[in-house]
Amino acid sequence: MLWILRLVLCSLLTPTRADPGALLRLGMDVLNQVQNAMDESHILEKMAAEAGQKRPGMKPIKGITDLKVKDVLLPVITMNFMPGVGVFQCVSTGMTITGKSFMGGNMEIIVVLNITATNRLLQDEETGLPMFKSEGCEVILVSVKTNLPSNMLPKVVNKFLDSTLHKVLPGLMCPAIDAVLVYVNKKWASLNAPMPVGQMGTVQYVLTSVPTTTPSYIQVDFSPVVQQQKGNTVQLADDAGGAEFPEDYAEGSSQLLLSAAFLTAELALLQKSFDVKVKDTMIGELPPQTTVTLAGFIPKVAEAYPKPKPLVTQIRINKPPKVTMKTGKSLLHLHGTLEMFAARRRGKPPVSLFVLETHFNLKIQYSVHEDRLQMTTSLDRLLSMSRRSSSIGPFKEKKLIGFITDFLQEAYIPVISDVLQVGFPLPDLLDMNYNLAELDITENTLVLNLKLD
Repeated sequence: MLWILRLVLCSLLTPTRADPGALLRLGMDVLNQVQNAMDESHILEKMAAEAGQKRPGMKPIKGITDLKVKDVLLPVITMNFMPGVGVFQCVSTGMTITGKSFMGGNMEIIVVLNITATNRLLQDEETGLPMFKSEGCEVILVSVKTNLPSNMLPKVVNKFLDSTLHKVLPGLMCPAIDAVLVYVNKKWASLNAPMPVGQMGTVQYVLTSVPTTTPSYIQVDFSPVVQQQKGNTVQLADDAGGAEFPEDYAEGSSQLLLSAAFLTAELALLQKSFDVKVKDTMIGELPPQTTVTLAGFIPKVAEAYPKPKPLVTQIRINKPPKVTMKTGKSLLHLHGTLEMFAARRRGKPPVSLFVLETHFNLKIQYSVHEDRLQMTTSLDRLLSMSRRSSSIGPFKEKKLIGFITDFLQEAYIPVISDVLQVGFPLPDLLDMNYNLAELDITENTLVLNLKLD
């Protein structure tokens, strides 16, 4: 990970809320811990290697020939947020410049310097992706040591060094900042690319606006696009309440916020996979799934089927799944029908016994695996159950509550958990590692508190 992130999180402007959707807040905790992009991309070493090469339009330096640069020190980078403007950066480094001096001998100059610049964020008109550009690059000399003869007049030496270094260093070092920004910009290349959710559709993180810089963090607002495989876009509900960053997180820390409305839209991609037909007679610890067991709750089944018949259960979800969140708890609401059949001899279709309208909740537990948000579920409550139709005559639905509840827990929930293992993609942002994130459930919001290695 990156000092890249430091540069990347540069000058971000005008705040706009992407509500509901996804919000990313990047604080100084990230900036202070990331590795050095200059070291990762070896930009300074490349610039040093090119220093002595003649380039078109480059004028020779008076008083020095055979210019070479060596022993480039590992840069130390410090960053400061500039609210409404961007990020001010200072790169501290050092190097040795060698060559032949105007005296005719070998010259060696050891310099320690600071490179300062402001990075400003623009937006590529063709791709819509952020792109960074440095402004006001300056090179400030901290110290200079030389092997020039001590008997030379100090004023002559200082004038020569001042003239030489001010000609050499800006042309050598400032392009390094620009080169790092090019390197950083490539890290954004996949940010708004559609990412698959199995074979069901895609999720695309689209920037709502140019990100915002404040005194404590950089905020990136997304308006995610959830699209089914056939090309239809799933609209995010706007009645779920505003998603907000919790106030009790440490200033300068970093979080990714996913709204309940966004997760609801993603789960809509999986709705058809939530329709399940169960034909197994033996399921976990449940009693045998036959008409004999069902007759213990509905005596009329025994009259209709004196001989045991295997049961077939069909669950269909006829409304889009919905996610709700309260502090510490998240639920998946499922509305649908449960139809139970009596199986017949091979080749003959099963006979419908009854159809129940059902509404039940599943508890959701969230986790992160690599760059995907995953969910596991358990039954919370069977909220309502009413008879829509029955071929065996009227019966009291309440007598079936325990039987249906156990069936959902043992037979249906495992299927849903398998479906959810596909996971939902998280923003492909600068090689961000989400594996160490700590997850919190708040009002209408899932918050990933981001940590670095």
